[in-house]
Amino acid sequence: MSAHARAGALAGTALLLTGLLAGCGGGTDEKPADRTDRGAASPAGDPAAASDGLPPLPASLTSQRPDWKRCEAPEGGNAPGDQWRCSTVRVPLDYAKPDGETVGIALIRKKAGNSGRRLGSMLFNFGGPGGSGVGILPRAAGAYGELNSRYDLVGFDPRGVAGSEGVRCRTDKEQEDSFRKVDMTPDTPAEEAAFLKDGADFGAGCERLSGRLLPHVGTVNAARDMDLIRQVLGDRKLTYFGMSYGTELGGTYAHLFPKNVGRTVLDAVVDPTADTIGHARNQATGFQRALENYLKDRGQDPKAGTQRIARLLERIDRKPLPTASGRELNDSLAVTGIVMPLYSKSSWPALTQALDEAEKSGTGTGLLALADSYNGRDEKGGYDTQSHSQRAISCADSKLRPTADEARALLPEFRKLSPVFGPFLAWDTAGWCSQWPVEGEHDTPETSAPGAGPILVVGTTGDPATPYEGARKMADELGGGVGVLLTNKGEGHGAYGGNACVTSAVNTYFLDGKVPDDGKTCS
Repeated sequence: MSAHARAGALAGTALLLTGLLAGCGGGTDEKPADRTDRGAASPAGDPAAASDGLPPLPASLTSQRPDWKRCEAPEGGNAPGDQWRCSTVRVPLDYAKPDGETVGIALIRKKAGNSGRRLGSMLFNFGGPGGSGVGILPRAAGAYGELNSRYDLVGFDPRGVAGSEGVRCRTDKEQEDSFRKVDMTPDTPAEEAAFLKDGADFGAGCERLSGRLLPHVGTVNAARDMDLIRQVLGDRKLTYFGMSYGTELGGTYAHLFPKNVGRTVLDAVVDPTADTIGHARNQATGFQRALENYLKDRGQDPKAGTQRIARLLERIDRKPLPTASGRELNDSLAVTGIVMPLYSKSSWPALTQALDEAEKSGTGTGLLALADSYNGRDEKGGYDTQSHSQRAISCADSKLRPTADEARALLPEFRKLSPVFGPFLAWDTAGWCSQWPVEGEHDTPETSAPGAGPILVVGTTGDPATPYEGARKMADELGGGVGVLLTNKGEGHGAYGGNACVTSAVNTYFLDGKVPDDGKTCS
């Protein structure tokens, strides 16, 4: 869990956990208003330039056509079914030098079921940053069957992620040692020194193994890649579905290419007005809110339950818990294990079981399994590289590099916000980009999009990772007549597929171009 990078680290996982594949959820009698979308996708090409004054792209890039072939199995996974095809699109490493070196962006596609009524391509980003669209989309595609009837579903690995020259920063052993030995809420000078050294070592490993990519993996470049993908796919406008970090990417795209914005939905929205410390503050608030809702659901007093869990973490900090695997559960892994199931209400029973085990049996097998799932660890001790890409992208984006003194000064406020998650998130502001080898691009992303078509912004009131307030701010930042807020009164990270009213509104917008009234609420 990181304020910078993991606001949506589990977007794909949470998507599968929320019951999307079953299409479950509550409903409402309200119907979307009959407002016609101004930016529907079209198969006609439109090689528009970005609004930031960079040189135009050469025809060798804009005239590419994907060579769709049967997909190979991703690392550690299985090949998708026969309906899926994969390809690679070349993009400039540096958009200031469009005729220079290129990198490959991995794509995956499932063609529209009804070719006679096809509307175009729908591009997805499930969050992270660092989530692999090539890996996630085939597993989540059952949720989008209605959309797939008229859209090609297209996923991609953003630059620096997985199949798109994924950033690598350390070995599995180094990753394991870090999780096992480094206290993410240091209490002593020695623990603090080890914590900061681990962050610096991670950055040095990224520079050693992926240094050529590090200056170029930020969100702005990923948004430029999306526009080139749009052109290569032959769409006049970009139809886009972004979740979690994918909402920041979508907002950035809208700012850069407002005239190319087609039907766009942003679900589980990152607050575009928050800097590094602001995101940490938002997440402390969001996860504490989700924890209290979980405790209320169990019939417990939220304040007393929070204090009980905080005391459990203090005991684990003093003496880690044994587990069935022989590994120990330290307090940092325990916090991660508590975070994981808060992303989806359907996972709350797993949290109950894991906490009961830790409190009653004094063992941490359940919490460790949840932490391993969050951290991308398999049963053999191998780790995926999503956390490598997450940090590289977020540190390329954010200019802020809080010091240990600044993090320490945040502790009283953050402990008050959340005794369970606050200390972790306060210290994380200093550790995540500690001594990063590349300067960040901005304090906060620019998402104003005058001239764009309507963008549907979906916020969930109980979202732990991207609190609801961020959706309101994104709608405001996009601008009048652009940002359209849809509120889901519920729990979990993301609303589509978990709430029938939201799902209906989104589908109606994508398929018919009818935008719901700004301020509509689903419950």
